[in-house]
Amino acid sequence: MVGGYDDRDGKIWMDGKLVEWRDANVHILTHALHYASSVFEGERAYGGKIFLSRKHSERLLKSGEMIDMPIPWTADQIEEAKYEVLKANGLSDAYVRAVAFRGAGEDMGVSSARNPIRLAVAAWEWGSYYGDAKFKGAKLDISKWKRPSPETIPTAAKAAGLYMICTISKHAAEAKGCSDALFYDYRGYVAEATGANVFFVKDGEVHTPLPDAILNGLTRQTVIGMLTERGIPVHERHILPEEMEGFEQCWLTGSAAEVTPVGQIGDYTFEVGALTREISEAYEALVRA
Repeated sequence: MVGGYDDRDGKIWMDGKLVEWRDANVHILTHALHYASSVFEGERAYGGKIFLSRKHSERLLKSGEMIDMPIPWTADQIEEAKYEVLKANGLSDAYVRAVAFRGAGEDMGVSSARNPIRLAVAAWEWGSYYGDAKFKGAKLDISKWKRPSPETIPTAAKAAGLYMICTISKHAAEAKGCSDALFYDYRGYVAEATGANVFFVKDGEVHTPLPDAILNGLTRQTVIGMLTERGIPVHERHILPEEMEGFEQCWLTGSAAEVTPVGQIGDYTFEVGALTREISEAYEALVRA
């Protein structure tokens, strides 16, 4: 598939029906465009099956609740829509994007209770999120921005507004020749990348930030389960930035990132070691099982 994301062949599901890709449009006064009243999910299909599909649909609904935007579709209906999109576009291995948002309506200010809540699902072919970094280790910048406190924004929601600083930070990282950026949180602890959770290895044990101010990713939860099954200790805890100097390996997890090794974060370097490769390969096997 080539061309801009607004100019492609195919079908997108919108508000209960399939429409032509180029006709999947919204009005300029759509509330979400102005006030970020939007939640979304990023998912991957492998061999025609969406990995953790139901959990993604349920999280979409939960995210809507957390930003006071009750989505008027059930998890079953969202599941049906996703697979309808895959079938309509003839896709087997694909990235799937479900997005719910406040549309245009009677309100055009901060309040939007009278505006319709809309839902769309699209899917397309998408390779490795980090390109060849998937194999040789990604290089990360350290963002100047901090992940916010849960007292300032619903950090457990996968909501559009939370990604504004992600875009800023990733642009800055790419300008430096990096694949992505790592955030610290509002307290100064290591948090996450712009769209992925982070794991570290030291002395055969794994350390990962406690998800008390970041999204507890579904891939993150899957990988923790894989490590636990292998008898590898996993420490979910607050990690200070200076601790990165003592870690030996590092990887990122996410539906788009899958399991991506990290070779460098700022001035800290890591080897793409045996455990990183083992978990990456095991995850590939799991999602295609």
